[in-house]
Amino acid sequence: MPSHSRAFSVAPMMDWTDRHCRAFHRALSRRALLYTEMITADAVIHGERERLIGFDPIEHPLGLQLGGSDPARIGAAARIGADFGYDEINLNIGCPSDRVQSGRFGACLMREPHLVAALWVSAQSAAPNTPVTIKCRIGVDEQEPREALWALVDACAREGCSSFVVHARKAWLSGLSPKENRDVPPLDYELVRALKRERPALEIILNGGLRDLEHGLMESQSLDGFMLGRAAYQNPALLLDADARVFGAPAPAKNRFDAVERHIPYIDARRSEGAPLHAMTRHMLGLFNGVPGGRRWRRVLSEQSVRAGAGVEVVRAALAEVTRAAAPAL
Repeated sequence: MPSHSRAFSVAPMMDWTDRHCRAFHRALSRRALLYTEMITADAVIHGERERLIGFDPIEHPLGLQLGGSDPARIGAAARIGADFGYDEINLNIGCPSDRVQSGRFGACLMREPHLVAALWVSAQSAAPNTPVTIKCRIGVDEQEPREALWALVDACAREGCSSFVVHARKAWLSGLSPKENRDVPPLDYELVRALKRERPALEIILNGGLRDLEHGLMESQSLDGFMLGRAAYQNPALLLDADARVFGAPAPAKNRFDAVERHIPYIDARRSEGAPLHAMTRHMLGLFNGVPGGRRWRRVLSEQSVRAGAGVEVVRAALAEVTRAAAPAL
């Protein structure tokens, strides 16, 4: 059994959920399961591993999401990820981008359930003490979602896979961009709930179009958990309520201000190692969305974090700006 819960997680998102994003999210939630961006198996095997998949211990529980279509390479990458100390390995069978399709992985693999099952077997065999999960769509292009989703899940479950994150939207691989794929095909949460009813022994996590914690909790009542993507990134303050609402546990910070103060030592430490300030503050821009002073916060961080030599004093200046305007409301 895994040492972590999948009751609530933040989705792996390309160019967004890097190590600095995840460290910031840890100032808001201790219990949410976090994921890396999708990383190809070849990159893990041949690339600069510390840069690509290194992480700070504060990021646990943490999953590594892998993309690829060669079982041997997926297995090798999963073994490396397990050796790095990841709590979970997740296989990407859901990304609709052209770059992913050209490499024959991501959502296009919905058409090849037996290959996906072989990928899972290879990854789990290579990392026997680390749970391997699958994140998929409900189908692609002209596939009938009920047939496509059941075929994929059943093929993998026969080999032993027991945990699936289902993005409840079909992916259109021809004619729609990845951005359009977020909104145009209709969501079908009921189909995911039907999967759980008919395969009750499996762990089924809901993903796709969930607006906030309340929406996720409501739509996943009969499921095993839910995953937020853009909502958690664009409005990270919602994570302050996640530990209490989902896990019945205290949050690591009392409020947004406290979360910033708790995150500053991490920023300072990474700056001393040479990381640019804007690489960290870009993930913090939405923290004060919807409250007085939020625009001032974003402006100070956006304008001053990119300056040469900028450090934590910029974050403190931004916090001082928003404190003057927002403290009474918070």
